Amino acid sequence: MQLIRFIKNWTLPLSMITGALAYFIFVNIPMLAPVKPFANEFINLAQPTLIFLMLFVTFCKVNPRDLHPTRMHLWMLLIQVGAFCLLGLPLVFFPDTEYRVVLEGAMICMITPTATAAAVITGKLGGNTQSLVSYTIIINMVSAIVIPLALPMVHPNPSLSFFPSFLLILRRVFPLLMLPFVAAWGVRVYLPKLHAKLLTFKDLAFYLWAVALAIAVGVTVRSIVHTDVAITLLVGIAVASLITCIVQFALGQKIGLQYDDRIGGGQSLGQKSTVFSIWLGATFMSPVTSMAGGFYSIWHNVYNSYQLYQNRKETETDCEQIKKDASPACAAL
Repeated sequence: MQLIRFIKNWTLPLSMITGALAYFIFVNIPMLAPVKPFANEFINLAQPTLIFLMLFVTFCKVNPRDLHPTRMHLWMLLIQVGAFCLLGLPLVFFPDTEYRVVLEGAMICMITPTATAAAVITGKLGGNTQSLVSYTIIINMVSAIVIPLALPMVHPNPSLSFFPSFLLILRRVFPLLMLPFVAAWGVRVYLPKLHAKLLTFKDLAFYLWAVALAIAVGVTVRSIVHTDVAITLLVGIAVASLITCIVQFALGQKIGLQYDDRIGGGQSLGQKSTVFSIWLGATFMSPVTSMAGGFYSIWHNVYNSYQLYQNRKETETDCEQIKKDASPACAAL
C-alpha cells in the first residue's frame, strides 16, 4: 500500500526519470540492438495513440455547451502572438546573428499551443477544465494561421508558402485535438451508458499522460545526447526555454487570478504541446531549434510536479484540520 501511494503521489517525477533511464538502458544493452530499428516506429504510433485516448477520456468529462471564448482567452492570445512576433523582429533585421537558434527557440516556446494534457493537470489541481479546453482549441486554430504568416519573414523557405504551411499544421493539429473531441461528444450523445462508465475512471487520463510523458522524455534525452550543437548554444536554448516557461506560467496565473481561474490561466499559457513544438522547429526551422521544445517539456513538467505536490500537501493539511475540528464535536455528541 505504501508503494502504491508513493507511485500515485510522485507519478510525474517517476515518469520523467523512467523515460530518461529507459533510453540509456535501451541503447546500452547489446541484445536489444535488433529491436532498435522498430523503436521509432513504436514511438511514432504510441505517442499519438496515448494522446488521443487521454484527450478522449478528458473530453468525456467536458460538456461541449460549456465551451466558449472569454476575455481571459483574448489576453492570453495577445501574449502568445505578441511575444512570438516581437521575438522574431531581431531575426528580420539581423538575420545572421549567431544567436538565431536561441531566439527561434524562444519564439517556438511562446507560440506553441496549450498541451492536450493540460486539461488533465488542471482537473487534478481543481481548475476550470472547460475554460482550458476552450482555449486549447482556440490557440491551436490561431497558431495554424499565425505561424505560416510570420515564419516566412523570420526563416524564409521558398518551398513552404502560407497555404501549404497552413494545411501542414492543420493536418498535425486536427487528428490530435478535434477527433477525440468529436468522438467524446458522440459517446456523450449516442452512448450514454458508456459515457457514464468512462466518468468513473477519474485518474485514467492522468496515468495515460504519465506513460506519454515517459516516452517524450526519452525522446528528449536522445536528442540532447546525439546533438553536435556547441555547448554555449545548447545552454542558451535551455535558458531561453526556461525563461519563457516561467514568464508564461506567471502571466497566465496573474491573468487567471483576475477571472477567478488562476490554475486554468497558468496551465493554459504555461503548459505546452512540446511534441508539436519539436515538430514545428524541425519542420519550419532546424533540428537544433526544435530542442527548445524538448527542454521546455522538462521545465513545465518539473513545475507541474511541484504544483501537484503543493496541492497534495494542502489537501492533507485541510483533511487533518477537519479531523481535529470534528473530534470535539463528535465527543460532544
